[in-house]
Amino acid sequence: MIASLRSYAALARSVLVYHGDRARHRRMDALYAAYVGPGDLAFDIGSHVGDRISCFRRLGARVIALEPQPGPAAIIRLFHGRDGSVTCLQEAAGAEPGELTLRTNSRNPTVATISSAFVSAARDAKGWEGQEWDGAITVPVTTLDALIARYGKPRFIKIDVEGFEDQVLAGLTARVPALSFEFTTIARDVATACLERIAQLGPYRFNVAMGESQRFHFDGPVSADAMRALLEDVPHDANSGDVYAVLA
Repeated sequence: MIASLRSYAALARSVLVYHGDRARHRRMDALYAAYVGPGDLAFDIGSHVGDRISCFRRLGARVIALEPQPGPAAIIRLFHGRDGSVTCLQEAAGAEPGELTLRTNSRNPTVATISSAFVSAARDAKGWEGQEWDGAITVPVTTLDALIARYGKPRFIKIDVEGFEDQVLAGLTARVPALSFEFTTIARDVATACLERIAQLGPYRFNVAMGESQRFHFDGPVSADAMRALLEDVPHDANSGDVYAVLA
């Protein structure tokens, strides 16, 4: 009962934070307009409460969204359930189809993760004090390749799955025009693996937006080596951000 109340309160907080800031929406729309527009297809992998879905829809794109947590998936259906241009799947993505255990955090559902290494890295890490993954659910897992086979090749893929991004990219063999993945300073090795995987797929160039700034760090796209160097050197307190890759 207490955990349920915590989850409801945390979801309400997420809705306010991610859907209630108009200035943030404007920055987000300006950033993603470089990647999607009317009629384009976007994949949102790890949608949480769907702020990126809302952004992609404001830009006129169709959206395939994956969110395995029941609570956040219900919020997405509340916001977009009647929108024929949004398909929300209560699934996770990974290297291969099947089932996996999702570790949930009743106080902070934003950081639910399939990665046990991510949970271990967060333990005692500065800035992650008090985070407790106090629940676990079994979730169905698909792959990006399977989604492409079913829905078509997207113009943009956003991946935010708390330390499991490299495994999601392991399930992609097709070149897409652009994609992004979240990095955290407690899991820099995951970001490095993501860069290596994307480089295997094709000649991509990179940029990064720190935290939730929705502003690019570099004036223009840089090489994988330059991005790797930045991610290795960025201070721990930076905590997280999103790396963007564009096919050259």
